[in-house]
Amino acid sequence: MVKFLKMKLDILAFAAHPDDIELSCSGTIIKHISLGLKIGIVDLTQGELGTRGSSELRALEAAKASAIMGISVRENLCMADGFFDLSQENKLAIVAQIRKYRPEIILANAISDRHPDHGRASKLISDACFLSGLIKVKTVFNGTEQEAWRPKSIYHYIQDRYFKPDFIVDISKFIDKRNEAILAYASQFYDPTSTEPMTAISTAQFMDNLKGRAIEYGRIIGVEYGEGFITERVPGINNLFDLK
Repeated sequence: MVKFLKMKLDILAFAAHPDDIELSCSGTIIKHISLGLKIGIVDLTQGELGTRGSSELRALEAAKASAIMGISVRENLCMADGFFDLSQENKLAIVAQIRKYRPEIILANAISDRHPDHGRASKLISDACFLSGLIKVKTVFNGTEQEAWRPKSIYHYIQDRYFKPDFIVDISKFIDKRNEAILAYASQFYDPTSTEPMTAISTAQFMDNLKGRAIEYGRIIGVEYGEGFITERVPGINNLFDLK
């Protein structure tokens, strides 16, 4: 796992569980890394309640997916899978990560979803982004008090439930690498030889479902594949020709 203690990131992506990012916005991440941007991921939990595999195996799979995507850093806050809450402790843990990496953009979980951790993480991350900009909120890293930092934008990726996106990123050139990153979590997906219980994402059709979602979002903007996002505020543009 790549980890640097002093690094300014362009984008910091948070996820309730390892594999949330890969399933929902890894094409966008890979695309922006190809443009020379530095991107990191912070997973809130180890996914220890997952039906298939184990937290130890999930960590190995996350490291493999990270290498495929080419991210600069990945950390895990080891909050309680299924039971983390909107506590001061958890908010400050996220604030410390934001101040550590000082990203311009935050990517966060879906605002509401089938898995209750996703919507709760969305709120937790959004609250922490605001608190991170308050000078009277104190956090310490490596014995040094951190400076306040508030990202410019928070974008929520879309997960299991369908939402009409506020904008869509063209990932057509990166769909194969996105699929490779997703399939790094081999314990979670279809394996005809597996003796573990079937889940919503381990069916033979699941990857086709993911592809269909990407095709649908791509069709909306006139490209082959896309990933959708929801904004917390109305985004601005420099001129009308910035829009597809």
